Amino acid sequence: MSKMNRDKKLFIKGKVQELKLELSDEKKDKKYTRKKVALKKIIANMTMSNDMSSLFPDIIQCMDIPVLEIKKMCFLFLINYSKSKPNMALQALPILIKDLNDKNPLIRSLALRTMSYINIKEFTNSIVIPLNQLLSDSDPYVRKTAAICVSKLYYTNKSIVEENNLINELKKKLHDTNSIVVSSSLLSLIQISEHSDSVKLDISTSYANKLANMLDGCAEWNQIYILEALMNYIPQEENDAEILAEKITPRLQHSNTCIIFTAIKIILYLMNYMHNEVTIKVLSRKLFSSLIILLSKDCEIQYITIKNVQIILQKIPDIFENNIDIFFCKHNDPLYIKLAKLEIITKIANKENIYSIISELKDYTGEIDKRFVKKSIQSIGILAIGFESITESCVNILLSLIETKIPYIIQESILVMKNIFRKYPNKYESIISVICNNLNNLSEPEAKAAAIWIIGQYSNVIENSHQLLYNFFSTFSDETLEVQFALLTASAKLYIQQSPDNQNFILSLLKKVIEDTDNPDLRNRAYMYWKLLLGDSYTAKKIIMENIPSIKLPLQNFDQKTLDELCLNLGSLSSIYYKTPSQLVAGSKVKEIQNSRALRNRFNLKKSLNQ
Repeated sequence: MSKMNRDKKLFIKGKVQELKLELSDEKKDKKYTRKKVALKKIIANMTMSNDMSSLFPDIIQCMDIPVLEIKKMCFLFLINYSKSKPNMALQALPILIKDLNDKNPLIRSLALRTMSYINIKEFTNSIVIPLNQLLSDSDPYVRKTAAICVSKLYYTNKSIVEENNLINELKKKLHDTNSIVVSSSLLSLIQISEHSDSVKLDISTSYANKLANMLDGCAEWNQIYILEALMNYIPQEENDAEILAEKITPRLQHSNTCIIFTAIKIILYLMNYMHNEVTIKVLSRKLFSSLIILLSKDCEIQYITIKNVQIILQKIPDIFENNIDIFFCKHNDPLYIKLAKLEIITKIANKENIYSIISELKDYTGEIDKRFVKKSIQSIGILAIGFESITESCVNILLSLIETKIPYIIQESILVMKNIFRKYPNKYESIISVICNNLNNLSEPEAKAAAIWIIGQYSNVIENSHQLLYNFFSTFSDETLEVQFALLTASAKLYIQQSPDNQNFILSLLKKVIEDTDNPDLRNRAYMYWKLLLGDSYTAKKIIMENIPSIKLPLQNFDQKTLDELCLNLGSLSSIYYKTPSQLVAGSKVKEIQNSRALRNRFNLKKSLNQ
């Protein structure tokens, strides 16, 4: 029977009394085989949320058995139920204190780790002196565990750590002979500094290079801890950042995704202190290669990479300009990947690649998924606004899409056309008749509001504009507020641009809204237009027709401070949601680019890379 099948049998709801008997059974069990099985059943039931707390006294008796496997399970039980049964947990404290002096380093570290997880005053007070001693234990595994426990203890009882000088003892471990102890101490200090204004991790140039040289001899997670710690290094001279970056670049080709992300993050950080443009360009190419590696991994990794690329692009705008095809959507890409890629495509478009992008987006509009098609149409609109040279091509694509007679495509195309009309007023009026012939296909409020805006803005070139608006007014009370407000504004524009024969018709519509609507905002808007239109016509025209807000590209751009903080948190949730840690979790420490003699103007990084 395989181990997996044996373990499956453990995950069956057991009766507490039966498990109690199994634990107390001493017959011919010198190797504690039956006890191990019983403990495994208890832990399995515990993970299934079955209450096993009544077995606490029996578990405490088993803790004295000098077998590591048994102690692991007993201590796991203790951690799980210590919060709900603190008095029972205290009975285990003498055993844990005794185990801190066990000859087996694995048992010493296990006891220390267990005590650090239990937030009970007596446990906290009892761990301080042994923790100080175990930081200098002869075994590196115990020292590593002790280093990590300092940060756990700081989180639960800050004052006791400071009073017993544990921070300084922890800092001494930064110069330990064992790389695992060093990396664990760095991790612990990083965690403490994130919750403290007084504790800082200061790294000198010589120590930063020592840490970088240590990377090759470290396990993967220890490498990550060291790389994260190097984010606290502040280069003081021009060449310092370049020398350190050169030692870190091999990590950009690592098999571990987290190491690649962390290496990318620190190299981007070090670029803030570099002045050699050739070096910056070389490093940018290496960053590009590492991002290609990440984009070839599983979909989840691809998504995180694409979201992070949005940030990197603002730091290094031309990093992908000649390789845009890597962001073209594949037929087997999940929807969330496709949507994320579309955001990148619109952001890295330029005069050289714009036509290939438009051609690709046109192909996407024939896909099956509605959200993907809608996003593709939106992307065409964004490029039409951003690149006047291809606007006419985009308008022709949108025209062909409207003629497909597919409702959701028509609606999205009209939404996009509204923005094009705002960007280039009076330039593409020939398509208006096509839009007016497809008004019956509109069901979404946003599309209706966009079509109404077009009718109102261009009522002077639409022969039956008053009739089209009247058709919308026939269902006025059933429409959303967005559509209702759009109708009022379009009516006012129609009044100004149409002949006097239609003006009375508009006033009657406004009057009906004033008298019949229950919404005060809607009624006030209608009344405002009523008074405005009956007043001076020149003033009314200037207010209603000439005050069109300019349209901007809906691209994700960050101010310099936010960009710096997002770059410092690359690969974290911040870089996925585009929110700084303090925006995601109240009270999070703000990370900033620290000033030094070597610091360059980050705003000029784009300029220097394009030279």
